[in-house]
Amino acid sequence: MTETNVKSRNQRKSRTGTVVSDKMNQTIVVQMNRKLRHPLYGKTVSVRSKLYAHDANNDAGIGDVVRVIETRPLSKTKRWRLVEVVTKAK
Repeated sequence: MTETNVKSRNQRKSRTGTVVSDKMNQTIVVQMNRKLRHPLYGKTVSVRSKLYAHDANNDAGIGDVVRVIETRPLSKTKRWRLVEVVTKAK
């Protein structure tokens, strides 16, 4: 293939969060916290979301801050892959 025929990949989503579970083999659960303003009342509300990420070497542990990136579906729930452990838990 030449350079003109190869399509460039889209930019993949990247998220940073805290590992809340590493009980599964090669899988971690990452929780992301963010603060939003309530649309009607204006109060700041804490919103959290969890996602499952593939950890091939079982590097991450509970409490670690990690960066994950979007990838192809690896299982029924896993759509993310561990890129790096930003900070280790104490």
